[in-house]
Amino acid sequence: MKLTTITQLTLDGVTQGNGGPTAEDRAGGFERGGWARGAGDDTTRDHIATTFERADAFLFGRRTYDILHDFWGTIEELKQHPIGVALNSKPKYVASTTLAAPEWARTTVLGDDLVAAVTELKASGDGELQVHGSSSLVQWLLEKDLVDEMELLIVPVVLGQGARLFADSGRDFALELVDSRADSKGVMIQRYRPAGRPTYATF
Repeated sequence: MKLTTITQLTLDGVTQGNGGPTAEDRAGGFERGGWARGAGDDTTRDHIATTFERADAFLFGRRTYDILHDFWGTIEELKQHPIGVALNSKPKYVASTTLAAPEWARTTVLGDDLVAAVTELKASGDGELQVHGSSSLVQWLLEKDLVDEMELLIVPVVLGQGARLFADSGRDFALELVDSRADSKGVMIQRYRPAGRPTYATF
C-alpha cells in the first residue's frame, strides 16, 4: 500500500490544536487551539471527506487515534458523515506502546518493532494507507523513509507557538511537488513525494 500522510498546519508549521478543545490543544501551555475551525471553503471540505473515503486503511499515533475516536467513533450523528463512515468501517492501526484494549472496532495495535510492522502493511497489497494528524509519527516515518506521499493543508495563519510538523533538528530530505492549489479562503493543498537528499550549494 502507498503510505500517504495528510497534515493540517499553519504557515509557521504548527500542527498542534487544529480542532476543538482537547487536552492536546493545551499541552505545553498552548493557548491558540482551534485555528483550523472554519478554514477552507466547501471544495476543501469536500476534498478532505473524499480523501478519507479513498483510504484502504489508516495509521495513527496514540493521541490522534484517541481524539478521532472520541469525535468520529462515539457521536452517532458524526458516524453517518462520510469521514465517520470511513473511519468506522476501515482497518485502523495504532503506533502505541500503551494502548492495550482499543474500544474502536477494526483497530490493531502495532507491536514494538514499528519499522517491521509498517513495512509489512505497505507490502500487504495495493491501495492507500493514510496517516492523518499524528505529527510525531509523521516525523518518525519520514526519518525511516516510509512515506510515499505527503499532503499538506496549509491554513493562512501564523501562531507563533505550538508543536510543529518538522523538528528543529533532524534528517534533511528533498520533496517533489505533485500538485498544488488554493481555495477561495486561501487554504493551500500541496502534495509532495520524498525525493532523496537535498542538493546544497558549494562556494
